[in-house]
Amino acid sequence: MIAPDEFKSAFRLHPSGVALITANVGGTQVALTASSVSAVSAEPPLVMFSISVISSSADVLKRADAVIIHLLTAGNLDLAMLGAASGVDRFADETRWSRLPTGEPVFAEAGVWLRARIIHRIDAGGSTVFVAEAVDASVSDRSVDDDGLVYRNRAWHRIGIHSLADPARLAG
Repeated sequence: MIAPDEFKSAFRLHPSGVALITANVGGTQVALTASSVSAVSAEPPLVMFSISVISSSADVLKRADAVIIHLLTAGNLDLAMLGAASGVDRFADETRWSRLPTGEPVFAEAGVWLRARIIHRIDAGGSTVFVAEAVDASVSDRSVDDDGLVYRNRAWHRIGIHSLADPARLAG
């Protein structure tokens, strides 16, 4: 078995998409940035993500019935940074978010979000893996033209037309 630091070093170099996950349980709302979000299945529409059991959001997420998964673009870097910051009230600026009729907080400036009902929680080492079924979505046309946002080697990166790999070089 490899050492934890070696494992972390390997995955630190693997770029991941960035999402902001929000939830509300009994009036307590949380928001956190995650780079562990993945599509699992299109039919049914399933998504998964994981969080550390020591995350300040872990308790609320373990009790949540549903979450909002905001799929962020480079234009949403401020949201990614907000969810990653510690010791701040992520909901202090009430002009940035609203509450869905189902109770979850949503940041509309994220052009793509999914409301997902949690169907499985799996303890996995020092994390909990959540599997959720997407039951509602909002996809804004403005997100199509915005560059993507990935996290790699402890830094945010913008991906877009400027970062396309040369197909001829990849084939060789």
